This record gives sequence, structure tokens and C-alpha cells, in this order.
Amino acid sequence: MSEIYDVTIVGAGPAGLFSSFYSGLREMKTKIIDNQNTLGGKIHAYPEKMIWDVGGLTPVLGEKLMEQLAEQATTFEPTVILRRKVINIEKLTDGLFLLQTNDGENHFSKTLILAVGSGILAPKKIGLKDEEKYIHTNLHYMVDSLKNFKNKTVLISGGGHSAVDWANTLEPIAKKVIVTYRKGEFIGHEAEISKLKNSSADIIYYTNIVGFEGVTCIEKVVLEHVETGKKQFIHVDEVIINHGYDKDNTLFEQSKVHLKLHEKYGLRGNPFGVTSEPGIFAAGDSLNYEGKLHLIAGAFQDAVHAVNQAKQFIEPEADQMAMVSSHNDLLKDKNKELYNHLVIG
Repeated sequence: MSEIYDVTIVGAGPAGLFSSFYSGLREMKTKIIDNQNTLGGKIHAYPEKMIWDVGGLTPVLGEKLMEQLAEQATTFEPTVILRRKVINIEKLTDGLFLLQTNDGENHFSKTLILAVGSGILAPKKIGLKDEEKYIHTNLHYMVDSLKNFKNKTVLISGGGHSAVDWANTLEPIAKKVIVTYRKGEFIGHEAEISKLKNSSADIIYYTNIVGFEGVTCIEKVVLEHVETGKKQFIHVDEVIINHGYDKDNTLFEQSKVHLKLHEKYGLRGNPFGVTSEPGIFAAGDSLNYEGKLHLIAGAFQDAVHAVNQAKQFIEPEADQMAMVSSHNDLLKDKNKELYNHLVIG
């Protein structure tokens, strides 16, 4: 049998990464498994977006936040396995969990923390003829670099949180931002919607993109009114499609453990990360309970609760939580080193 871990964390977004740090603080032998190339999870989708709502942090780029989370997560040297997707979970007769990954490997663990987020696989494609050839030029499903849109006419299709956020982010950078949406009102945070409506962006409601024109890149976008069918042609330099994401719930549905699913996505649990399968805990967007806030800040509390529950599942006599970091013996030397550097100089 392969090496046995106290806890295996599936998913390396904010919830999974903070779970890794906190499990190390609780002296648990920890493994992280994630199917991406690097640590960071969903934040990979917005590396250049400014993040304001993490307590104690001044505005920080997504890319920088990923770096800091990854550095913190590896403080206690967990085993990290990337580019591997967990495809099945099974509980063995001795109480251990067996995880199978898509490379045929088996992983064994006393407890699990599922932190796979909202199950995002890939952005939903618009499904128009010839769209594939434009993906290599000026049709985008992700925004990798803001510099690509400087002084450009950018059309954004979508009306949800992400579309509104990207429109506001690009409005001071682009020459012109145009937002087209099939409905008559955006979905998102009130402040962001108000900001967009009061900006210089052009907003075209009740329209769908029905075609692209251009030889090697999109030169015009063809819009059609959803009620009248009237078409209009918009000259553009860049096009961003933000119609949501295809999601995958198969790990939860097909695994050979009893996991109670939420009606939208992920797992039903409680605020302490407890799921319907003893020994399996959840954190972040994978976990749903009454009063749940799907924020990065909320993922950190989920992570702490899940780790504490996992610790006590293995050792019922263990303390309910770890000693605070300022007095924790595991961090004594690190605190001294940092104190000398930051305070004494």
C-alpha cells in the first residue's frame, strides 16, 4: 500500500491552500491533489483582477494573492501533486479512504477535505460557426493580460458577475467598452452594476451575438434583438465571451461514498465542514449550508473548521483548535526570524 496521510485535500484554491497551512499547524501529515499546473484554483481565471475583499489585505492582484496563498500553504511541506484529477473516492473496510487519480495512481488517507470549488471545468463556448479560428486571434473566454486591451474597442457578451467586473476593469484601459446582454438587467453586486451604468461603457440590452465577420480576426460582431430580430453590426478590436462555465459534479455523484449533494452544486454540509460521509469534510465553494457566503474570506473559515473536524476525527481527544499562531511552538523559530527582520531590522 502507498503512504498513508492524515488528511488529503482535493483542490488547491484558497480553501484548499489554507486547509493545507492549518493542517500543518495541527501537525497532520498532509497531501494536496489538484488538476491544474500550479496552485491557486479559480483565481487563475483572473490573475490581473484586483481583489479588495480579503480581510487585512490592501487591494491585491489575483496573481499576487495566489503566490502568497501557495507560499503559506507549503509552510509545513505538504506533499503536493499537480496535474492529477481525482476521479473516484472509496472507503475501505479498515476506514481508510482510497482516492484514484486519472493517471491510475491510488492515494490513501485517514480523512479528506474536498475543496474543488464550484466544479468549474471551462468557460461555456458561444457555439457559433468558425469561432475556433478566432480564438487564436481576438476572441477571448479568459482575460490573461490587461495590456492586450489597451486603447482597443472591446465588446463583452454577458451580464453576470464576471462580465460586469471585467467591463469595469477594462473601461479605464480600453478605448471603448461595449456590453451586450440578452436580458434587461445585470446580475451581480449592486455597487459594480451601478459603476458600470455610470461609466462610459455602451450597454446594449436584449441582444444576442449571432455572428462574427472577419477573415483571420473578428472585425464586426453581428447582434440580434431577442424580440424584434433586428440586427446590428458592431466594429470591434477584441471580443470577450462570459456566459458562465461548464461544471462537473461527477466526482461527488460517482464516488463510492455517501455524499449528499446540494441542488445547485457541491455538497450539503454544516458550517463546520461536516458532510454526510464520516471522515470527509468540505470547504470553500464545494460546501453549502444555510447562511453560506461564497467569498474568499469565507473559504478561510471553512478551511479551519474542516481541518479541526478532521483532526478530531482521527484523534477524538485532540484540542478543538490549534494554538494561535503568535504563541504556537511550531512557528516559534519562524516568528523569531520574522520579528528580527520586520521589527528590529
